Amino acid sequence: MNYKLVIFDCDGVLVDSEAIGNRFISEALTLAGIPISAEGALSKFLGGKLTQIKEDAEKQLGFSLPANWVDEIYKKQFSEFRKNLKSISGIEDVLDVLERINIPVCVGSNGPLNKMEVSLGVTRLKDRFLGRIFSADQVERPKPAPDLYLYCAEQMGVLPQDCLVIEDSPRGASAGVAAGMSVFGYTGGEDNSALKNVGCTKVFDTMWEIANFLDN
Repeated sequence: MNYKLVIFDCDGVLVDSEAIGNRFISEALTLAGIPISAEGALSKFLGGKLTQIKEDAEKQLGFSLPANWVDEIYKKQFSEFRKNLKSISGIEDVLDVLERINIPVCVGSNGPLNKMEVSLGVTRLKDRFLGRIFSADQVERPKPAPDLYLYCAEQMGVLPQDCLVIEDSPRGASAGVAAGMSVFGYTGGEDNSALKNVGCTKVFDTMWEIANFLDN
């Protein structure tokens, strides 16, 4: 391993926020006229960008959703994050290993910066990424386009081929692969076939497995 930078996705990799976030997305879509369960939203929108979900919903519905539709979902998500959000089990071990072997880290998420301010703040991970938190709002195209991960590498002064991305969604993993980076898929014990199919270098069920691999 000769990685010079490790880029972490945020939701589902650093913080256990996907189920919480998609519950409110499913509620909002159902009220708008697109019935979908929380499980269905999680499967369909994993790693997706909320503004893009709104645009896709408007095309399906044939009319515009309220201007504050996205903000209202974030408001509900943030309230729940502050009460119940936890970090992903084992992520501190991964960060400790990388700090000890002196490999820089950053965050690259499709979510906005204010969302990460809440989620990383609540879980006390923000201090480990100060000044190194990047959002798809800062680039032209969100994941699965490679723009965000290439932007992360550029901001950190590292060539793409020297970067490792850690992702939980096929959408995000595809972005890392398209950027020419190594990609570790994290499944949390779920089916790993989708992550393997998009070209992940390796796929792991737990963060402790990733920590052990990086430490050897």
